[in-house]
Amino acid sequence: MFELFIFIFGLVIGSFLNVVILRLEKAESFMSGRSRCPNCKHNLAWYDNIPLLSFIFLRANCRYCHTKISWQYPIVELATAVLFSLLYYKFDFTDHFFSFLLLTCFLIIIFVYDLKYYLIPDVVSIPAIIVALLLNIFLHLSLTSVILGAIVGGLFFALQYWVSRGVWVGDGDIRLGILMGLILGFKILLVALFLAYLVGAMVGVSLLLVKKKQLSSALPFGPFLTLATFVAMIWGEKILFWYLNLVYY
Repeated sequence: MFELFIFIFGLVIGSFLNVVILRLEKAESFMSGRSRCPNCKHNLAWYDNIPLLSFIFLRANCRYCHTKISWQYPIVELATAVLFSLLYYKFDFTDHFFSFLLLTCFLIIIFVYDLKYYLIPDVVSIPAIIVALLLNIFLHLSLTSVILGAIVGGLFFALQYWVSRGVWVGDGDIRLGILMGLILGFKILLVALFLAYLVGAMVGVSLLLVKKKQLSSALPFGPFLTLATFVAMIWGEKILFWYLNLVYY
């Protein structure tokens, strides 16, 4: 039953994160005001806002103007529920669980926002950095590892930004690198960076092969970094242990 509660809680939080993403782009407050249709601006009733179910029952159409509802909404809701469930499976009902729940919310916002708008907003990344640092202090984790991770993560992308003059990565990736280091620590950060570049290369080559992108086309890197951060958060130590065994044995 508690697993089901975590899943439903994830759906609800995912619905809230959709509101945050939408209103961030419009520079509107997400702390007040009722949810409304982005097209006709009609205020939505509570039964139009049931996570996942409303999308299904309304057949992906607004009840009032019949405009198609973006698939972003159910996907973010379902993804949040799945990620929350994975965190509970990994960390159980502990302080680490609640800490990573909060940080995962930041990662989801960054993932979707960068994927849609090719931008990692400072209004998300900077508070996330502060929260991650405070949580590390609260959890009594090794500050040496996370501070080193933050420095390495930030400098890694800062160097690329400086050498390419902002062509390879954006300045938002620098702050995301700092956040990754604070969440994962130095060793697991390396795992996340490896995974991000591996998956990014695979996706980039695939898009070139199907002619969806050209060599000169921009490809947001934030989604790969945030996804790799979550994977490393859950399985980073196992991946590192497997790799070291593979190399040395």
